[in-house]
Amino acid sequence: MKLILITTPTYFVEEDKIITSLFEEGLDILHLRKPDTAPVYAERLLTLIPEKYRKRIVVHGHFYLKDEYGLKGIHINHRNPTPPLNYSGHISTSCHSIQEVEERKKDFNYVFLSPIFDSISKEGYKSNYTPEEIRKAVKADIIDQRVIALGGINEDNILQIKDFGFGGVAVLGDIWNKFNPNVDFNYQELITHFRKLKRLAD
Repeated sequence: MKLILITTPTYFVEEDKIITSLFEEGLDILHLRKPDTAPVYAERLLTLIPEKYRKRIVVHGHFYLKDEYGLKGIHINHRNPTPPLNYSGHISTSCHSIQEVEERKKDFNYVFLSPIFDSISKEGYKSNYTPEEIRKAVKADIIDQRVIALGGINEDNILQIKDFGFGGVAVLGDIWNKFNPNVDFNYQELITHFRKLKRLAD
């Protein structure tokens, strides 16, 4: 099962080192999501990440970065709803209902479905689905390997996601909560926690 990490919405000093370490530990894909930030900061971060790992990065905006830095692909959402003209290559999107997955999945390499559980990073963003609804969608071939579970994923429920039959998980809060850039100098706890999630996902 794929393990995808979404960045924090803001940049911080140790970010390139942590991302590089996570790729070294086997991170499958990183989604670079920094809403309302200037592209120059994304460029700076990308130049600090070894070239061999850039092909595992998907951008949520400033789509020209994909070709300029040899990235994996782009992710479209309500902020950036359309791909560049004549775009070809890896593309993903976000869905917020099983019906939306059914309608849109065929046009993308994979789609995020959220929130599967109550969100860790967004307060008040509650789970939308019962286990029965998910199993029904799996039976109907709506949820399959091209659907990535997002929202509230942690070590206590990741095996449940695997059992449902999703193609992967996307994590945000559960990983980044292990490091506070304002006070922490050592990110070993974050790496150790990632290893645990990776073992469970594999």
